[in-house]
Amino acid sequence: MARTPTSNSDICLYFLAIFIPPLSVFIKRECQVDFWLNLLLTIVGFWIFGVIHAWYIISKYPDSAGR
Repeated sequence: MARTPTSNSDICLYFLAIFIPPLSVFIKRECQVDFWLNLLLTIVGFWIFGVIHAWYIISKYPDSAGR
């Protein structure tokens, strides 16, 4: 199965997720359950769990532009 290339906006979101994970999830998925879960993980579950979840969300929902 061929992998689709990552867009430039997703690469920026990966870097943003290192510093502010909930913001990158908010930009990707808006104010859905994913955002609230990431906010909870970042606050309660330490920062690294928020980063891992943000990277998962960014990779799970690729941009549809350019395809």
